[in-house]
Amino acid sequence: MRPWPLSLAALMLGAVGPVSADGPALSDVAAGAVFEEAEALCQADNGRLWGASLCGPMMLVDRTSRRVTASHADAQGRLQVRGKVFVGQLPPDAIIANTAVEWSGARWTQLLWPLPQDESRRRTLLAHEMFHRLQPALSIETSAEGGNEHLDTLEGRYWLQLEWRALAAALSATDPGAQRNAMNDALAFRAERYRHFPAAARDEAALELNEGLAEYTGVLVGNSTRAARIEAALHDLRAHVGDRSFVRSFAYATGPAYGLLLDQVAPGWHRNLVHPARDLGSLLAERTHTTPLTDEAALLTTAARYDGPALRETEVQREQQRLAHLERNQARFVTGPVLRLDLRSVRIQFDPGNMQPLPGSGTVYPTMRLSDVWGTLTVTDGALMQNDWKAVFVQAPASGELPLQGHGWALSLAPGWSLASGARRGDYVLQAQP
Repeated sequence: MRPWPLSLAALMLGAVGPVSADGPALSDVAAGAVFEEAEALCQADNGRLWGASLCGPMMLVDRTSRRVTASHADAQGRLQVRGKVFVGQLPPDAIIANTAVEWSGARWTQLLWPLPQDESRRRTLLAHEMFHRLQPALSIETSAEGGNEHLDTLEGRYWLQLEWRALAAALSATDPGAQRNAMNDALAFRAERYRHFPAAARDEAALELNEGLAEYTGVLVGNSTRAARIEAALHDLRAHVGDRSFVRSFAYATGPAYGLLLDQVAPGWHRNLVHPARDLGSLLAERTHTTPLTDEAALLTTAARYDGPALRETEVQREQQRLAHLERNQARFVTGPVLRLDLRSVRIQFDPGNMQPLPGSGTVYPTMRLSDVWGTLTVTDGALMQNDWKAVFVQAPASGELPLQGHGWALSLAPGWSLASGARRGDYVLQAQP
């Protein structure tokens, strides 16, 4: 992932979807095969996609034992050579995830073992995360990522899913005219979402140019034929439909789809991403000279071709459930007593497919694990993260005594830190001991 403001080193669990913990044990032979596969992918690309090689240090981490098997030696000598690989142990406070990470004097592609057994899924994941390791050197300008709260609302979800369906039709089309019509439909649905939510273009673009480009890279570099790339992009469009929330995961679906379509109409488009927060949809509209449909009656007719009425009925039912969740979360994290944890140099691991926006307050993460200067927080049933990532809130504990835990969370404090009373009765904050 790209560098974050406020010294934030955010690490996302399951960058291309959840990975099963079931699988063979991590052996030196298995690790070596993965490193060879990754090397073959980046050598085949040879820097053509981004003008720089995707090759670099890679580590595989056993999610249970935290044992590391790496392709390269580390600068600080924490890894020991063993045949053709390097092995060691990550400390307990280190976040492990599918991501790029700075560790022991090097920047690594870090991957959780076991990797997907499906060849396309595995190679897509490898290239996706290799892109994140290279990403800071590419200087692709983006604005700060927003919360994308609109993608948890009825209208936001409805028009996004119609866009996904039209993108799938465009990728699957064999007739140029049918493909052009489907692209126009996708752009029309996207434009309608932006009409409902004027800030959406900026907020979505920031994540599309981060995770969307990473997944596009994974699909393009990880799959050697046009047919395999299209199937991988279609898989991404299908895989995220069942996500609990789209606010963070949508870009994994739109990025590859728009990227492959842009490759057809404007080869080399990715080499000139110099405008901050330039969304991929507007690039496609510009290169195809498309003016999105805006007539309401025509939009409804177009939506019907993608089973829009049934989709809206489903989303209306979900909206009722969402409002009930909002009321519960408001009581848990805003009006009720809380423990506030200020973030200074956070490292965080979470699932991008299950977040729940709480408008005006931030985003609720049902599960997460984060570490900071004050210790490690493990969340199993909800925590509220401010959208500016300056603080996280959990329901207040019954007391400030050890062990520090509450409803759905546990906190392990670093030496020199303790709890103190907050501004409201029942609230707590962290304080450094003098």
